[in-house]
Amino acid sequence: MLHVIHAYDTIAYAVLKLKIGFLMLEAINLSKSYHDHEALTDLNLSVAPGEVFCLLGANGAGKTTTINLFMGFISPDGGQVKVNDLDVVSNPAETKKHLAYIPENLNLYGNLTGLENLQFFSGLGGEKADKSSAEALLSSVGLQSDAIHKRVSQYSKGMRQKVGVAIAKAKKAGNLLLDEPTSGLDPQASNEFAQLLQEMRQNEVSILMATHDLFRAKESGTNIGIMKAGKLIHSLKSDEISLTELEQLYLETMKTESYAEATH
Repeated sequence: MLHVIHAYDTIAYAVLKLKIGFLMLEAINLSKSYHDHEALTDLNLSVAPGEVFCLLGANGAGKTTTINLFMGFISPDGGQVKVNDLDVVSNPAETKKHLAYIPENLNLYGNLTGLENLQFFSGLGGEKADKSSAEALLSSVGLQSDAIHKRVSQYSKGMRQKVGVAIAKAKKAGNLLLDEPTSGLDPQASNEFAQLLQEMRQNEVSILMATHDLFRAKESGTNIGIMKAGKLIHSLKSDEISLTELEQLYLETMKTESYAEATH
């Protein structure tokens, strides 16, 4: 039997917020439209310290829009988006201090080494790491010692993502936003990335990840949401559902979407 929450559980939400004081990442009735297209409709979700909330859904479901709203890249048309209890729209600069972001394709400087990229981007975040600290950070995320001083143009995607995690750790942000971070990674690189997420989770970082990878969502996430057409259709705890049940639920949700589109 699937243990699925189909609506926003306001009682659990209130208890959690009372327990920790505030939620690190929070969307309240969040909506966004582009002309006549509703990209996001009344989204409610929260991510507490040490939680990994994985958003699943087809392209156009609203996952990236959600990430962009938390980052302040776009403004909501309705509702509220908060980071560390601060409204993102009213406090864009302050909320960015508490966020680290790793997109699907991380933009690093190819003519710089992994070490130089880390020092540059950590400096932009106000936490520039010295050479020895930067080397230790890169080693801690699994970047090979002989790669640390090589130009990033020679890196695989998995190596670039590790530099991204090192930059996030150097910033010492309490919240991490990920948009398809394991897309295009081989199984070993994907597993190594998942291990890094678990380390950050153990350090009480709040993580919101948009992904197509059901297996990784089940293995890495504490919470899983399935989105379609801008709405959060299902929200559940990852330990309350098996991978087979999650796959079944996801496919049923996508079939419903396809049928609805075909009848319009």
